[in-house]
Amino acid sequence: MGTEHDLITTPVTVDLLRGFLDVEATAHGLLPHRLPARARRQIPDDQLAVAEAQPSGVRLAFRTRATVIELDTLPTKRVYRGFPAPPDGVYDLLVDGRLTAQATVAGGNVRTITDMFTQSSELTEGPAGTARFADLPAGDKGVEIWLPHTEITELIALRTDAPVEPAPDSGRRVWLHHGSSISHGSNAGHPTAVWPALAAAQGGVELVNMGFGGGALLDPFTARAMRDTPADLISVKVGINVVNADVMRLRAFVPAVHGFLDTIREGHPTTPLLVVSPVLCPVQEDTPGPLVPDFDGGTLRFKATGDPAERAAGRLTLNVIRDELARIVERRAADDPNLYYLDGRELYGEKDHEEFPLPDGIHPDQAGHRRIGENFGRLVFGDGGPFATVSG
Repeated sequence: MGTEHDLITTPVTVDLLRGFLDVEATAHGLLPHRLPARARRQIPDDQLAVAEAQPSGVRLAFRTRATVIELDTLPTKRVYRGFPAPPDGVYDLLVDGRLTAQATVAGGNVRTITDMFTQSSELTEGPAGTARFADLPAGDKGVEIWLPHTEITELIALRTDAPVEPAPDSGRRVWLHHGSSISHGSNAGHPTAVWPALAAAQGGVELVNMGFGGGALLDPFTARAMRDTPADLISVKVGINVVNADVMRLRAFVPAVHGFLDTIREGHPTTPLLVVSPVLCPVQEDTPGPLVPDFDGGTLRFKATGDPAERAAGRLTLNVIRDELARIVERRAADDPNLYYLDGRELYGEKDHEEFPLPDGIHPDQAGHRRIGENFGRLVFGDGGPFATVSG
């Protein structure tokens, strides 16, 4: 075993990465993406461009005897003008599947959101830094380093006090999940505390997380990316962004859902496909969007500004969305026996809200993520669930 002064440098290459759809070579290193280049060229706004580049669920995976590991990165952090900067993003290091150490990287680039409504921003460049893990267990082991789910992360160099080799194929099923900011990990404290990561661990599957903050809008380029991504299990959690962005009415929503599912089925005709409606969100249950930030009381919360009376004219609410998704899946399942529906309130409903209220009105806290992950694991990966392992 070498000393900390003669660490071995291993290039960060795609064979060390999991949970990504594409990588981009930058001036600094390797930047993982969660949408392919073709899709990125069709993104209409900065919000989704930033969200897909934030590596929720992306991790390095390798085997090594190292007890010291250093990962040089250049993070890009997001702050809102007039608000305190959030804590530095957390790097989770797992040894043989167990969370063993955590680190952060100070500095980096800072993207300052100057307008909450338009998401316009200014970028200030900063230095790279190092996530350092020491005193790790001796002996050969599988190591995963989960990247911060809310920081764009350019990977520069990996250094260890023993050689590394890419992790072999785990043989586990690959779960491809698409959703909104809750799936992305808003308000979760660290990357393996995001609910899809918790559910994946419970279900014993490899996660590819296409949860995009503000970006679950039934975009055709996202459906094509899912169509073309290898997967054994697929879930689509859709609805809340459509409501809170107020991007369509009922007439457009129904065929958009059909089109999204049709496109996925082009590449995955018989793969178990689960459609999940929104979790409980009282501010939007029966009030249409758009959603706007509300600074009353000195803390950031969100409120819906639509007129509930306009539901009769096709304005969407979460309850309208749930009814339509249930109908769509019921009709399609007559010809698609591998298509399933789950009401999101089974993951987080009235009782869960009483126990773990939404701090900002729309996103769960870390305890809420844990509850959603546990419920998803039980209902979906558990006995009788649509993703349960079939024996025999």
